[in-house]
Amino acid sequence: MSKRRGIKRHESLKPLSRHHMIGLHLALKLKRAGTEKSKLTIEEIVQDAREFWEPDGQEHFREEEEILLPSYAAFASINHPEIVAMLLEHVQIRSGIHRILKESNRDINNMQQLGMLLEKHIRREERVVFPMIEKALPEEKLVELAPYLH
Repeated sequence: MSKRRGIKRHESLKPLSRHHMIGLHLALKLKRAGTEKSKLTIEEIVQDAREFWEPDGQEHFREEEEILLPSYAAFASINHPEIVAMLLEHVQIRSGIHRILKESNRDINNMQQLGMLLEKHIRREERVVFPMIEKALPEEKLVELAPYLH
């Protein structure tokens, strides 16, 4: 049996990838919300979403939008369908998280849809966007970014 290896990631992007792992766990919980597969109550899932989002998730998006992508744009065209999709998903995820955290009546379908979107988004960043960035940015620029990515 072969061992699965994780995606090799530049050291400076590892903090974002570690946060992605937490996001994938949340995505699974959201996708399972209200089903027999869920071991958590809706309120426990909402609390997990709050702990993911406040402040770390918001900060994660800010770092990608204000630090990582502008650095990438200095070396490659930002007008790429995967980058556009990533940014649109940021807006959709922000909206979905806000809805879940602020609604008093939880819509399980919204939670499940958000879980699917969050998983798709993280996989896009890990499998497509981050490799594009690692390829485009010179080593010294990636190292320079490290202190700003948490």
